[in-house]
Amino acid sequence: MIILVTGAGGPTGEAVSEYFWKKGHTVIGVDKDDVDLLDRAAVQELAARIDREHGRVDGVVHLVGGWRGSASFAETSLDDWDVLHDLLIRTLQHVSLAFEPLLRRSDNGRFVIVSAKAAERPSAGGAVYAAAKAAAEAWTLSLADALKDTSSAATVLVVNALVNDAMRAERPDAKFSRFTDVNDLATAVGGLYDRPAAEVNGARLDLTQ
Repeated sequence: MIILVTGAGGPTGEAVSEYFWKKGHTVIGVDKDDVDLLDRAAVQELAARIDREHGRVDGVVHLVGGWRGSASFAETSLDDWDVLHDLLIRTLQHVSLAFEPLLRRSDNGRFVIVSAKAAERPSAGGAVYAAAKAAAEAWTLSLADALKDTSSAATVLVVNALVNDAMRAERPDAKFSRFTDVNDLATAVGGLYDRPAAEVNGARLDLTQ
């Protein structure tokens, strides 16, 4: 399979990339130093290059993230909204619009984003983050509707937060009890291929349960 991982330079991207590498798949990992996902033309060129080289894409795992918050609702900064709009929404829009045609050609394609429980239960100080995650989910569900008559699917995976080995090493006394390990997330992404596209298309799968 041909798997594109955006945000590949972070711990989550590394875990997802390694998961698919170990299974013998072709992984195309991009980070901000490779392609500016806020530049729609650059993203379209990335899609065109993958199209020329492979003719399709079997997976797009969109892992560009970020967090902003405030001490209270009244102290919310709309500058934070601008940051999260670009990171969580605009990059998703560019990537999904560019790669939807390639996903249509796959015999078993998957488009995946990682969302947060905060989107369904926003806190007073987390308005910008929750709203951005909710918008990203809605956009992904629109993509799911576009893919409903194909062999591909768009899916939302939900976590409270993610944890990796470096975080544990920095805070050895922390329990991270409500966090999802990045390797478990990678396994969940891979598991989407074991289920029919129609079953996971438009699904919001909660990894915290």
